[in-house]
Amino acid sequence: MSSINICVNNEEREYYLEDGSSGIVLENIVKDIDSKFKGYITLANINNKLRELSYEVKEDCNIKFLDTTNADGSRVYARTMSFIFIMACNELFNKARVTIEHSLSKGLYCEVHKDTKLQNFDIENIKNKMQDIIDKNYKIEKISTTKSNAIKIFEDHGMYEKAELLRYKEYDDVKIYKCNNYINHFYGHMLPSTGYIKTFDLKQYKNGVILLGPSEFDKTKVIKYVPQPKLADIYREAEEWAKVIDVDKVITLNKVIENNQYGEVIRMVEALHEKKLSQIADMIKEQKKRVVLIAAPSSSGKTSFANRLCIHLKVNGLTPITISLDDYFLNREDTPLDEFGKYDFESIYAIDLERFNSDLKNLLNGKEVSLPKFNFKTGKREENYKKLKIKENQPIILEGIHGLNPILTSSIPDEDKFKIYISALTQINLDDYNRIPTTDLRLIRRMVRDHNFRGYSAKHTIMNWDSVRRGEKINIFPYQEEADIIFNSACVYELAVLKKYAKPLLEEIKSDDEAYIEANRLLKFLQYFIELEDTSDIPSTSILREFIGGSKIVD
Repeated sequence: MSSINICVNNEEREYYLEDGSSGIVLENIVKDIDSKFKGYITLANINNKLRELSYEVKEDCNIKFLDTTNADGSRVYARTMSFIFIMACNELFNKARVTIEHSLSKGLYCEVHKDTKLQNFDIENIKNKMQDIIDKNYKIEKISTTKSNAIKIFEDHGMYEKAELLRYKEYDDVKIYKCNNYINHFYGHMLPSTGYIKTFDLKQYKNGVILLGPSEFDKTKVIKYVPQPKLADIYREAEEWAKVIDVDKVITLNKVIENNQYGEVIRMVEALHEKKLSQIADMIKEQKKRVVLIAAPSSSGKTSFANRLCIHLKVNGLTPITISLDDYFLNREDTPLDEFGKYDFESIYAIDLERFNSDLKNLLNGKEVSLPKFNFKTGKREENYKKLKIKENQPIILEGIHGLNPILTSSIPDEDKFKIYISALTQINLDDYNRIPTTDLRLIRRMVRDHNFRGYSAKHTIMNWDSVRRGEKINIFPYQEEADIIFNSACVYELAVLKKYAKPLLEEIKSDDEAYIEANRLLKFLQYFIELEDTSDIPSTSILREFIGGSKIVD
C-alpha cells in the first residue's frame, strides 16, 4: 500500500492510500485535526497556493490549513453561508432578488427584494430552510470552464447580469459553483458541501437581515451582534448617492467609462463630497464646537478631509488651527510595550495624556500654551517648540487614530467636541452576491500611495497590512459609533482609476512570494473593472489625489 508524507501545520503525518486511489482529499485530513483549531478549517495553503478542501493531494508536501480566525478562511465560510442563504431565499420567495450588500454589526447585511417587507416569521423561515439545506449536506460542486461557456450557462438560466459581468473578465477561466441544481459564480473559494456550515444566525435589521457567522473566540457560538445604526445610515446614504449618480455596480461603471460619460460622474462625486463637507462645517459653527476630533482607519483620506474641512470652516468665518497628536508622544523609553515586547506606538498610552489634556484645556480657557514637538529621530519630545493662544472663533482640529476615544480628551466637556469618523465605505459591488470589502479598497489605496510617495513595494504594504488592521481593530473600530457624523470618503469611480496604478505593482509579486496569495486575490476582482486612464477630470482637491498624486492640499 502506497503512502504520502504530509507536513500539516509543521507536524509530520503519513497517510496510506486506498487501493486504486491516486491521492488523499484534504477533507479527509481535516477530519483528523479540525478539533485542534480555534476556528473551522475552510481552506489550505499548499505551495503558496490556496486550495479548497475538495482538492486531492497526490504527492508529499507541506500544508498550512486556514480556519475562520484567518481572513482568507473567514471569507470562505462567509461566502458559503451566503450561498446557502441565497438558495434558501430562492426557494421560499419564488426566486426573489437577493443582494449581499456590505458588512455591518460584525455580520453581512443582506436584502431580499420581495413585494412585502421581511417579517419575523420570514426570518425564522429562512433560518429553518438554511438549516435544512445544511442538514442535507448537499455537495457544492466546482465547475471550471471558459468565459464564453460560462456566459452561455448563465444566459440559459436567465442570469443576464451575471453573464454581462463575465464579459468584462480579463482571464478566460471561470469557476461556477453548483449545489442541488442551483448555480452561481462567486469570486473566491467555497467549502465542499453545505454541511460545513456549523454556526450561523440571522438578525432582522431595517429592510433586510444580518447574516452572522461563528465567533473568533468560540467557533461553536455565533459572533455577538453589535448594533451600528450610524454606520448603517451612512451605507444607506451611499446607496442614495449611487442612485443619484446612477452607478451602483461594476457593470454600470464600466458602461459609463466605455461611453465616455465618466467626467460627469467624477464631478458629481466630488460635488457630493463638497456638499457633505459644507454641511459638517455648518454644524460645527452652529453648535459652537471648539474641538473637532477626526479619526479614520488607514488610507481613508483623513489628511485631505481635514484640509478641505479647514477651508469650509474658513468660509464660515472661522479660523481653525490644527494640533498634531504625534507631538505629544511619550519619550521613546517611556512608551508602553505590546504583547511581543515591542514599543506600542499605536496605544493611546503612548501619548502623554495628562500634558495633552492640560494644554488643550488651557487653550480653550484663553491661555497661552507652549506646544512641544516630537523628534522622531531622537525619540524625544522637544519643549517650547511654538507658543499658541486662540480666540473663540478658532476651533482646534485634532486628527489621529485615537480621535474618538473618550480617554484622549477626558478633561474637555462633551458639549465642546465635534467627533468625525471617516472611512472609504465601498459604494459599488461586483454584482448582487459579490461585494467589495471596505478594507480591500483601503489596501489598494495605501499600496498606490506607498509606491508613489514613500518608495515602498506592494509586497511591503501587503505584509504590513495585518498589523495595521490589528491596530484599527483595537483603537478605531470600537469607537466609530461615538462619532457625531460619519463621512464616506469613497469615490464610486476610484477602483477604475486605481487599477492602472495597482495592477502592475501586484503583478510584480511572484508566485513563490509570501505576499502572492493576497496579491492574486486583489488582481482577481480588479480584472472586472475597465481602467479609467484619463484622470484630468479629477480635481486637485479630491481625496483620491492623496493617493494617485496631483493633490494641491496634501504635501
